Amino acid sequence: MLADDADAEGLFKTALDADLTSWPTARARLLLAHGLWLRRQRRIVEARDPLRAARDACDKLGLLAWGEKARQELRAAGEGSHQRVPSSAERLTPQELHIAKLAAGGLSNREIGQQLYLSHRTVGTHLHHAFRKLGIASRGQLRDVL
Repeated sequence: MLADDADAEGLFKTALDADLTSWPTARARLLLAHGLWLRRQRRIVEARDPLRAARDACDKLGLLAWGEKARQELRAAGEGSHQRVPSSAERLTPQELHIAKLAAGGLSNREIGQQLYLSHRTVGTHLHHAFRKLGIASRGQLRDVL
């Protein structure tokens, strides 16, 4: 990534040929960097494949900012990229998610409150917000959504 343009292509190829299965984040970032470099070199069509791969890998790994960067670069390369749809769990705050998982496990609001040192009313408020964000109406639906 720091090499001059004359050496960069060979170095990218060497890095991409390496076995990075144990380091999926490094591979995703490498694909993004390669796609960026190709696009900056005005090799637009060639840039699309690594950018697509980077977008998909970043989304799978939860690297939201880098996935969005890959989408922007794909659009700049003339290819539309589908919008990332956040999973149900990503729409909730950490507290809402924790409470929703406990509720999905069958605990009552009082039991959840005792575990988390909250009042049962606070637990109910968090669940109310979680239900609204998830588009559900009952505890029974939590298992399916989460």
